[in-house]
Amino acid sequence: MKTLVDLAYAPRGEWDDRARAAFSEALRGRYPRVHDLTDKKNDERRFQLRVNADAKDKAIPYAALIAPEQDLAGGYGGMSFVMFPADRPGAPALITMVVGTNGLAPDEAVLGRPGHGRKCAAIAAWLNAHSTGAAWAKRDPVRIDLDLPRSLSQHLDAWGGACGKYGRVIYATFAPPATRTAASDELTRQAITGFIDLFFDERRISPKEDSRDGAEEIRRAWMARMLPGTSDEHVAQLLKSRRFAIIEGPPGTGKTELAGRLLRERYDGRGRVIQFHPGTTYESFIGGLAPRDGGALGFTFRPVRGHLMDAALDAAREPTKPYLLVVDEINRADLAKVLGEAIYLFEPDKADREITLAHEFEGVGRTLRLPPNLHVLGTMNSADRSIAILDVAVRRRFAFVALWPQLSVVEEHSGEVLQRSFHDLLSLFVEHASDDALPLTPGHAYFLGSDAEAPSRLATSVRPLLEEYLAQGYVAGFADEVRAYIDRIAQGT
Repeated sequence: MKTLVDLAYAPRGEWDDRARAAFSEALRGRYPRVHDLTDKKNDERRFQLRVNADAKDKAIPYAALIAPEQDLAGGYGGMSFVMFPADRPGAPALITMVVGTNGLAPDEAVLGRPGHGRKCAAIAAWLNAHSTGAAWAKRDPVRIDLDLPRSLSQHLDAWGGACGKYGRVIYATFAPPATRTAASDELTRQAITGFIDLFFDERRISPKEDSRDGAEEIRRAWMARMLPGTSDEHVAQLLKSRRFAIIEGPPGTGKTELAGRLLRERYDGRGRVIQFHPGTTYESFIGGLAPRDGGALGFTFRPVRGHLMDAALDAAREPTKPYLLVVDEINRADLAKVLGEAIYLFEPDKADREITLAHEFEGVGRTLRLPPNLHVLGTMNSADRSIAILDVAVRRRFAFVALWPQLSVVEEHSGEVLQRSFHDLLSLFVEHASDDALPLTPGHAYFLGSDAEAPSRLATSVRPLLEEYLAQGYVAGFADEVRAYIDRIAQGT
């Protein structure tokens, strides 16, 4: 892709001579059956290169990979990869993904699929991790009625002509660094490669064999922004600085295992694990009156400490050592009701806060405070739709960290059959699931095992989960895709 990086930094006046040669050399070296694109009459059948380098009559110069069988003059339609040279001398070209001004066809299926916009957003997030605010992606590429956000367009004044004319159809952008260096060249190469690979992948064109490892490395890098993982160290540091945190993610991603591992290895077992459920109450978590046998007097009631009071007492006995209370499935209860006025205590930087209790509790008295060495870690299954949603007041007091399915875990611990099955299911959800349905993606824990275990794993764990999703209507938007996957499980393929 070096020739396209050179093109990005080439003066606008040189594009007429350089654009076709630059695309031809870059694509012929990376993709099979790419012909000589320097021939203006060349018809690639699978895609076309369109170069508009003449800026007369206020036309906007560009070089674009577009859908096949589109007119090479006037408007075109469908998904395209476009490089716009800057209006301002010395500025590099703007790297973009664009919907042709003639509309979505012939790529309406691609552009309307949730996965396409999701991938563009992931590429932008990946690029922004290396260059502050240089990349952006529209949430929904088909919304060609929406112009570029004002907060973005004010940073794209070097490409004002292109943004002014095509702002409604541009759905992803990357602005290369203004100063060309070895680092800027590498970043621009990654941006061009990421978006062009996506353009070709959506047309079912794979890189040549000798380019596949590099393409996969880039794909995995931006995929990590779409389905982020987390480390024990990250969560431990979050608890140290924020005290109260929640790990959220789809089922089978190892949230409970991570919490238990932290308790054992980072807290030396100093703590306890409890589990919330729909019947969890303020009395069981904070404390309240509980019945006891009063003999001849019948049942009487006395104040009994809840889990949080017990954890606070345990932590206070050794104030120099951190103590961890793990609340598994924290959103299975109505947390606002369970915490009650004790929500006031969950402020990470205000350990001196206290509340007055309704009763006198043994060891606690009438006042409850949370010692600064008490940390609370919750786990939350983002796929469970039958439980309470955490309200804003609760969310403000906890730090949230996402834990998504990880292909690398399956590749390390499973046979080829389960690896392939997990990859296929992960791709299915990434491509077709709405934002609401994506957190339903089954985690890697469902796919751990040898090839000998694969049929049983898929039939007894994965298939029932997907059938439940179908029965509940959770995956209605791509039910046929899910049913086809289930059929493959039944057929053992």
